Amino acid sequence: MRVQPGAVVSITVTNVHKIFGPDPRQAFRRLQSGATRDDLRRSGHTAAVVDASFEVRDGEIFVIMGLSGSGKSTLVRTLNRLIEPTAGTVEIDGLDIGSLDGKALRALRAEKISMVFQHFALFPHRTVRENAAFGLEVRRIPKAERHERADEALARVGLDGWGDALPDELSGGMRQRVGLARALATEAGILLMDEAFSALDPLIKREMQEQLLDLQSELQRTIVFITHDLNEAMRLGDRIAVMRDGQIVQIGTAEEILQEPADDYVASFVQDVDRSRVLTAEGVMDQPVATIGAREGPAAAMRRMRELQVSALFVVGPQQRLMGTVDDEGVAKLLREKARTLDGALRREGLVTANPDAYLADLLLPCAETSLPLAVVDDRGTLRGVLPRATLLEALSRESANGPLAHDEDTVPANGTGTVDTAADPVPEVVADG
Repeated sequence: MRVQPGAVVSITVTNVHKIFGPDPRQAFRRLQSGATRDDLRRSGHTAAVVDASFEVRDGEIFVIMGLSGSGKSTLVRTLNRLIEPTAGTVEIDGLDIGSLDGKALRALRAEKISMVFQHFALFPHRTVRENAAFGLEVRRIPKAERHERADEALARVGLDGWGDALPDELSGGMRQRVGLARALATEAGILLMDEAFSALDPLIKREMQEQLLDLQSELQRTIVFITHDLNEAMRLGDRIAVMRDGQIVQIGTAEEILQEPADDYVASFVQDVDRSRVLTAEGVMDQPVATIGAREGPAAAMRRMRELQVSALFVVGPQQRLMGTVDDEGVAKLLREKARTLDGALRREGLVTANPDAYLADLLLPCAETSLPLAVVDDRGTLRGVLPRATLLEALSRESANGPLAHDEDTVPANGTGTVDTAADPVPEVVADG
């Protein structure tokens, strides 16, 4: 899921700093006056978070990623005041949580925010059901109701029937599922997940990632997910904040960070990412220029092909619904027959479509099996873009020291249309201008 800009904001973080040491306030003033983190360190202070500002939209997975010591775990704990910021504000649904007294803060944590920790944090002497129900117990929910809700949450995470077991009877992955079930049982709108899967072996970790995405598609919670694993961040995050030395250096989608890194640090961080598993059709597609309306006739289609210097067109109906394609041979036949519509030349064979959210790795084979560019079509059948073979290969190519790998001039036309028209591709492709 991709949460669109303009969605309701659940969390607003503004100029948050967190400094540890004997006199954090004085250290903060020094930082404001131009002192560096190293300057503060020499006086016994650690600037764990420096001037962090961001918004988390309702229903998105917002990943905060960085290496060990970057400040990400400290930052996430300021969101529910497990750690008090030295300066700055955190707002939850417009409420400045720094203004809350102890009672109101406890209510916020119990009702609006749940947290999933790296090391499970389960009570060994309590059953799985009792652990999953603990947040409800704190809120004094009657026992029967909290156990019912705990069982529902356990079923959601694949632990149906394990309610009477003790934590030491479970594997590490199952114990982490209990921690997730505990967070879900409270029905809190916000989940804070601090390195929640990092202690798991790779196979179980991937299973948990898949389960989280499945749950999110159903429940639409607002999730702040902390990780040092770049691939995990790229897989889970609707948007990602990259941290270094206590500062946020870039915020963006996985594609934005991969294709437009803010600095050399981010570029080096993402250089080994499998681009085919991050980039999507929507992120690299070209605009569908070579199109013709379904109600237009053969003469208009032939004129359009000549103007664009192409041999085929996508045919679209109302609201850009994709109907099929026509080529120059079919249109020429219609003209000889003095036909007034394109119906006699309309074809769907050879037309391969892709969903906008499809990863490029899943499009390599379909792209190789067709002479046409892939048509990027949404669930309503609307033609959103096209993905020629040259565009796909360019998106997957790694950048050299001198920039993106160059194309052979005999392969890609100088007009930048993205059409591949070589002896190896005898069937003309539909043009899609960028």
